[in-house]
Amino acid sequence: MNEKEKLILELIRKNPFITQSKLAEELDLSRSAVAGYISSLTKQGKIIGRAYVLPEPSRIMCIGGANVDRKAQAQSSVQFGTSNPVTITQSCGGVARNVAENLGRLGSSVSLLTVVGDDQEGEWLLSITSPYVDTSQTMKVEKMNTGTYTAVLDHDGEMVIALADMAIYDTVSQDFIQKRWSHISSASMVLLDTNFPSDVLQMVIERCYQEKIPLCIAPVSAPKVKKLPANLNGVTWLIANKDEAMTLAGLESGNVEEACEKILTLGAENVIITQGEKGIVYKNKKGEHGTISAPKLKVIDATGAGDSFTSGFLYGMNNGESFEKACKLGMSCSIIALQTKETVCTQLNEHLLNQTYKQYFSEEA
Repeated sequence: MNEKEKLILELIRKNPFITQSKLAEELDLSRSAVAGYISSLTKQGKIIGRAYVLPEPSRIMCIGGANVDRKAQAQSSVQFGTSNPVTITQSCGGVARNVAENLGRLGSSVSLLTVVGDDQEGEWLLSITSPYVDTSQTMKVEKMNTGTYTAVLDHDGEMVIALADMAIYDTVSQDFIQKRWSHISSASMVLLDTNFPSDVLQMVIERCYQEKIPLCIAPVSAPKVKKLPANLNGVTWLIANKDEAMTLAGLESGNVEEACEKILTLGAENVIITQGEKGIVYKNKKGEHGTISAPKLKVIDATGAGDSFTSGFLYGMNNGESFEKACKLGMSCSIIALQTKETVCTQLNEHLLNQTYKQYFSEEA
């Protein structure tokens, strides 16, 4: 590369959506000269496609929800029809966002593709997430609220009612994905939650299948798992809790092994079912299957443990670990989450994850 090409690459790193006109203005070049340099950089493989995506072979792309979670806990018995004194706490949420931040804290290169409102909540979410995650693919939607989930709890901590404003996710279209596909396709693997509309989920699954991009599905809930298409060809890993797995498998009763088998017949290559204190069950098309018991420990808060498992698992797979060790790294990451009140543990890093893995799964240390 010559000096001009290096300068252009540096500007693109700072803003992948910078226009050729802006590049020309910044570098005091003609637009035609910039077009020539861009063509040369594309042929060299330094940038990919029209969106000026820089190739990052180990980058994980997380697609899905980013919302604000609030808990309002009553200070005394809830009285309906009148004002109740409460204590309100607020945290970042959304499966894709949580997984992305966890991965970023573990040192992985990770991008988040989501939508937020052009509002204070959206700004707050991005300010918390951006230090660990590339949020350049996130779109701000005017006249829409950032997704919020509010749980009202009684004074004993039991839920009275939960309120969800997630209408913003319905604005996501296939065109939104298509415009960002060059960035998605340059990732080493993709994490997809089920917050976006059904046709968008199907498009991502089909494109990953066609382009052989490893894809992990993390359902948000049992109702939202129904958004997934009947054909799961293209899903490399499906990670679900028991309720989500049973719903996806169409089983009202039965055991998790049956659910695993059914989901494999739908097209998924690997299925992992998390069962809380009972540990996990896994099965894949290669014939590998088994269980990993969860160690006994004092649980402070289970919020975010499922997202943490997915994060640790993807961290392991992206670093070339075996399927079983990646599962144990996932469990190690969830152990860390279970021992804090935070949805994403702010102390999480590679050293802590490896320490936890050695403590609870020392036979592979």
